[in-house]
Amino acid sequence: MTSPLEITPLPYQDSPLERFAALRRRPAAVLLDSGRPVAPGGRYDILSSDPLSVLEIDDHGQPHGDDALQGLGPFAAQQALLERLPSTVPDSDLPFLGGLIGYWSYDLGRCLEPVAGLARPVARLPASRVGLYDWALIQDHERREAWLVATPERRAQVLGWLAAPEREIGGFRLIGDFTAEMHREDYLERFEAVQRYIREGDCYQINLAQRFSAPFAGDLWSAYRRLRRATPTPFSGFLAWDDRAILSLSPERFLHCADGRVETRPIKGTRPRGATPAEDRRLAEELAGSVKDRAENVMIVDLLRNDLGRVCRPGSVRVPQLCGLESYANVHHLVSVVTGELADTHSPLDLLAAAFPGGSITGAPKVRAMQIIDELEPSARSAYCGSLGYVDVRGHMDTSIAIRTAVAAQGRLHLWGGGGLVADSRGEAEYTETLDKIRHLMAALSDSPEQSPKE
Repeated sequence: MTSPLEITPLPYQDSPLERFAALRRRPAAVLLDSGRPVAPGGRYDILSSDPLSVLEIDDHGQPHGDDALQGLGPFAAQQALLERLPSTVPDSDLPFLGGLIGYWSYDLGRCLEPVAGLARPVARLPASRVGLYDWALIQDHERREAWLVATPERRAQVLGWLAAPEREIGGFRLIGDFTAEMHREDYLERFEAVQRYIREGDCYQINLAQRFSAPFAGDLWSAYRRLRRATPTPFSGFLAWDDRAILSLSPERFLHCADGRVETRPIKGTRPRGATPAEDRRLAEELAGSVKDRAENVMIVDLLRNDLGRVCRPGSVRVPQLCGLESYANVHHLVSVVTGELADTHSPLDLLAAAFPGGSITGAPKVRAMQIIDELEPSARSAYCGSLGYVDVRGHMDTSIAIRTAVAAQGRLHLWGGGGLVADSRGEAEYTETLDKIRHLMAALSDSPEQSPKE
């Protein structure tokens, strides 16, 4: 008989890094990181390892790792895995009391919608990988409290892992410069193709991205710590297994669901932070007053209202914030908020399937935008523009949009930069924006403040 889950207080720490360093070499260790104490907006850190089971979804949408789940669709298989945990848990307002933690790549969308799959895979990760975790260490930075959620047996194990002498963190270095998959002219050709599609009425907006990659050596946890120092964000995360890893520094929430209440926070519209307070205010005011950026944001809000309406109670979808200005360590963003109430007949994983991938990183209308992205971007996006997050046994869910995200595979580190293109976009400005969004990540990884990709 399974022991009951218990919630034990732990000493609070301002950052999750020390505790995760003690766990990170455990099987399937995962960190969902709020970026505290520096990043605004984040509240909870969730750390875990040693899941009861790991489920991978391949590029055809087929589950692997558990024979009992064969033949189910990707989200149905994950729901069946989730239901193996006892649904009776303590009464608590903590966000996670056991369940699924992992990622859903952008490429999983090709299993859900009619997209040909022309883009070649480069970072060969599963389309999704989630673990079934029966324990978690949770830090609440608003209350300045920390908790261990576990059975008594698990608690003893975890406390032993945390008390073990910390292994030295290895060094990390790039062993070559980041190189761009597209030359500037290649990007501008694709930009013009998007403009033709917009003029012909195929779409209103396309999120076009380009990929950069570099060979590396050393410890990817050290690389994540560098990125976190350079750009702390409230929806960050680190997952590593075999020779693969996802290092995400995302500022964007995708879907949050708790007690049937749903929220999504799409970002559209970006400006860099200024070098002086006066320049910073000017850039923020420019973004807030930009007709183009607001139009992009409103288009995506309409798309997400439709996505949420597929699984939310009729009449419950609302937009309490439209194009609000939010400022992060390196950029200003326009952020909207769309809310709804999940229908009784649907689960959070149904919600994720209905809205996946996020409209802010596809364009509108979504399916046609995904088809055009597949045609124009040379390589598949992998985890970039997918989601990291959790789904717990009570039906709580929180997921990010995996922008500002590096994917490591087979000795190479991949970064992507993208942006939304509309009818009045300008090619040179959009090309520059793709570089601006990730230049600070490249610099952090290369120890060079002037790092820019080579064509």
